[in-house]
Amino acid sequence: MAGLLDTVNQRTQLVGQNRLELLLFKLNGRQRYGINVFKVREVLQCPQLTSLPKRNPYVRGVAHIRGQTISVIDLSAATGGREIPDIQNCFIIIAEYNRSVQGFLVHSVERIININWESIMPPPKGTGRFSYLTAVTEVDKELVEILDVEKILNEIMPMSTEVSQEIIDKPIAKDVSEKCIFIADDSSVARNQVKRALQGFNIPIKLAVNGKDALEQLAELAQETGDVCDKVALLISDIEMPEMDGYTLTAEIKNNPKLSRLRVILHTSLSGVFNHAMVDKVGADDFIAKFNPDELAGAVQKWLNVD
Repeated sequence: MAGLLDTVNQRTQLVGQNRLELLLFKLNGRQRYGINVFKVREVLQCPQLTSLPKRNPYVRGVAHIRGQTISVIDLSAATGGREIPDIQNCFIIIAEYNRSVQGFLVHSVERIININWESIMPPPKGTGRFSYLTAVTEVDKELVEILDVEKILNEIMPMSTEVSQEIIDKPIAKDVSEKCIFIADDSSVARNQVKRALQGFNIPIKLAVNGKDALEQLAELAQETGDVCDKVALLISDIEMPEMDGYTLTAEIKNNPKLSRLRVILHTSLSGVFNHAMVDKVGADDFIAKFNPDELAGAVQKWLNVD
């Protein structure tokens, strides 16, 4: 297992090519799940866990790993299934989301696959707002489910979306009352977090569920005047999205004369120095790690005031 992720740091060339690598794993039963390799720090045989008083029922305990204390979340229980039994024979995936490190308890870890984002599809219609799926794909003629980890984490450790009043009170020099802010994110939780954080600006907000959806909506708006900036003040986009990722979306925008002047903020739970290089490569105007409402609101103010 130690060798499974040995080459993770060599895989950054996939970023920006609308491709990703998924680490496949199982919880209880035969169903396969996937997590983006770039979120994963390491995979370990489940160590001895320390129980905590009054812990969340989905947190099986904490592990002490490389000088750090990490909460270990039972992914099966957190998504409505039964607890994973016999944890000493199971694994934990150490991953970084939203500026924090978590351990996800899984039954088994299989392998890493290389796949195109176009092969990652939104969840089937009818799964409902209580579903924990953010996307699905097919591997070996079997369905692989990609969980909405941000939704899971928000239910266990809710994040504040309050913006400091001093930031809200700062004036916006430009008149953007006739324009809107676009938010593109495949996680409904993440979309709503951003939306709530920006409500104090009193600017209309439009939502897109992935990069392809955002690009189609923006192109349609641009058809009316020839320049999308006549109607849209700013785009805030996630990077990991089915059908079209945020890097590809940004590159498409910057290469389209009707869209190219649009300011793009990439807002993502991905971490690592390669993100900053990709911001320059695809022409994004800013990059912000999820989720700090003051930092996001401050960046929005900054770019709304730039011609």
